Amino acid sequence: QVQLLESGGGLVQAGGSLRLSCAASGRTFSRYAMGWFRQAPGKEREFVAGIGWPIGRTDYADSVKGRFTISRDNALNTVYLQMNSLKPEDTAVYYCAAQPGGPLFRLANRESDYDYWGQGTQVTVSS
Repeated sequence: QVQLLESGGGLVQAGGSLRLSCAASGRTFSRYAMGWFRQAPGKEREFVAGIGWPIGRTDYADSVKGRFTISRDNALNTVYLQMNSLKPEDTAVYYCAAQPGGPLFRLANRESDYDYWGQGTQVTVSS
């Protein structure tokens, strides 16, 4: 059983930055595929960014590419989402997701790719 705890959400002005963190349980975090998803009110949950293993290849939704960066620190069992140049349309609840032994040699950008989810953290970008 993997437990995930997100933090770092909050209120920020358009053009500002936030860094989200997700701390995961488990000895084998370095072998987890990790991802970030978000859900705005009235909308479907959508993929934001993912990072794999063992190389740590990354993938981003087109809407955030060039503005967001996903990274991981395996020593701290933590994945990060650095969000720059935030826009009001980035407002959503952001969820961390994990898949132990996750997909190798392919992208993991669907909800069904992940078995474990955090509770979410609210990001609000004011205009």
